[in-house]
Order: sequence, then C-alpha cells, then structure tokens
Amino acid sequence: MKKWKGFEHGINFGGWLSQCDHTKERYDRFITEKDFDTVSGWGLDHVRIPVDYELVEDEEGNYRDEGFSYIQWAIDMCRKYGLNMILDLHKTYGYAFDEGEVGGFFDNEGYQERFKALWEEFAKRFAKNEDMLAFELLNEVTKSEYSDTWNRVSDECIKRIRAVSPTIKILVGGYHYNNIESLPYLNAPQDENIIYNFHFYEPIILTHQGAAWIERMDTSFRITTDATYDELKKATIDNVDPDFEGFPGMDPSSTLSAEFFEKKFEKAVKLAEERGTSLYCGEYGMIDLSGPDNSIKWYRFISSAFEKYGIGRSAWTYREMDFGITAPYMDDIRDEVIKLL
Repeated sequence: MKKWKGFEHGINFGGWLSQCDHTKERYDRFITEKDFDTVSGWGLDHVRIPVDYELVEDEEGNYRDEGFSYIQWAIDMCRKYGLNMILDLHKTYGYAFDEGEVGGFFDNEGYQERFKALWEEFAKRFAKNEDMLAFELLNEVTKSEYSDTWNRVSDECIKRIRAVSPTIKILVGGYHYNNIESLPYLNAPQDENIIYNFHFYEPIILTHQGAAWIERMDTSFRITTDATYDELKKATIDNVDPDFEGFPGMDPSSTLSAEFFEKKFEKAVKLAEERGTSLYCGEYGMIDLSGPDNSIKWYRFISSAFEKYGIGRSAWTYREMDFGITAPYMDDIRDEVIKLL
C-alpha cells in the first residue's frame, strides 16, 4: 500500500476552531504558537485541524474573513515549525456528527450546495499551500442510509475543488463515524490524490469507558486492557450496543493484543491497494477515564499495527476534550505515547 509521506505521525488540535463556544477568546487562547512549537519538538510531522462552519460563515452563509484568517495563521505556524496540516471540516451547515445539531443536510440540496461552495472558497484561499496542506471534506458521516448521497455529494465537491486545485490531497471517509468497515462503500478515488480516511476507537467500551455522551453508558463503569474479549463483548452490550455481536476471529477467552488491530486493518489495506490509494487514520485515542496503564497498552498495540501496514495517523487529541495527550493523567506515560504516535 502507498504511504502518505509527510502525514505519518500527527495529532489533532480538537476543540480549538471546532466543538467550542466560537468566541474570539477561545480562538486566541486555546491554541497558541507555543503549541505548534511543542508538537514539532515531539517529532511529529503534521497536525489535523478541525473547523466548524461557524468559524467562517454566519447563519445565512455569508463568509467571515476573520474566521478564515485563523486558518491562514495555522498554515503559517505549520510552515514556521516544519509541520504539514490537514484542514478538516468538522461541521457543515445542516450536519454534524453530534446529536442536537441543525439537521437536514443529506435531504437538502441547498445545504449541500453551501457545503460545496465553502470548499471552493477554501480551495481558492488555501490550495496554493498544497505542498504541506490537505483537505478533509467532512468529519464522520453517521448513518449507512446517507452513503449513496454522500458518495454523490463528495464526488461533486471534489470536482469543484479540482477546478481550482487539480492536485491537492483530499481525504474522504465513510459512514458510521468514518468506520473502517465502511470504506468499501465509498466510490473509487477520482484520481491519485484522493486518500481514504477512517477513525478508530475500538474496542469502544475500552476507549470510551464511562463516557457521559454515550446514551447507555454507566459513567462509573471501568474496564482494563486485560479483560477478555468475552468480557469486552458483555460490557459493550450492557453499556453501548445491545445488538453487539462480539469480536469475530478472536478467541473469546484471550485478551487484547496487536493482532486485534492488524485483523481490523487488513481488509482496508487490501482495498486501498486495489484502488491505488493510501489509508489514513484521522482520529484514534483513549479517554482520560481509562487511566495511564490501560492507555499505554492500547497505544502500543495500535501503533504496532499502524507501523506494520504503513498507515499514517493523527491522535485525538492535543488538549482537553476528554482525550488530551497534554492532560495530567498522561504525565507518567506521555513521553512513550508521543513516540508511538
């Protein structure tokens, strides 16, 4: 499989220009120049920067030049500190992966046109930086029934971008929150500069244990990486998905290892090879409630599989957001985790 050079070891700046209260104070203080310097000093090669439409658009769709200036500043900081960058549209008008947001994107051609026009605007303003910048069309499409519409809209959007920038790298992910198993349902890449993108937080009961935003989750629930697959299955049924069928191909009495991740990645790697593209994992990580011992084991396992297949990735996330690499719970393991990113 082709490696995506320059985007092999990265981290997200989640919560800065996305999933936030969208105030100037947040934009100016949550991430500063020092943070780009820190990430560069860690030896990483890129950052993924999620942005919401509220940064660059008002509710009527008029553009906010001040919002675009923060993206340009991030590009400038990446250049200064030798980093590449992914611009990820985390939320578009009419769609976000979170519950309770304005909906209707997949049924509303007006919202879809607004999305495509925004990407044209991004391309006009920023594609000249394609030597170090890539575009990620949309974060985490959710439902499988959106798949056909998403294939159509994303293909049309890519064509609009290509009219401005024929060769900038563009990332596309599938449904069920960029699930790796949804990649076969994506259209074949239009050209050699399309990258298949997925997110990986499995086993979800381990990486999201106690997460208050999961409807069925007992927030006091805890489980370790030493739990058997049978125990992980039962806990997932109880706290996440009552229809969860388990972990195919894994011995129910054995425990998590790099083999689990290798098997999960195997089919996607083969697909990428068949379609002549690269794989990229835009998000992965362990919730802070999991504790350092569980986190370091999980990072060791998944990193081993990433390295085996040459999959580039960016960890979720740099600061706060329940997964922060800079959080105090990481103090004793941070140096090792950084080497695994």
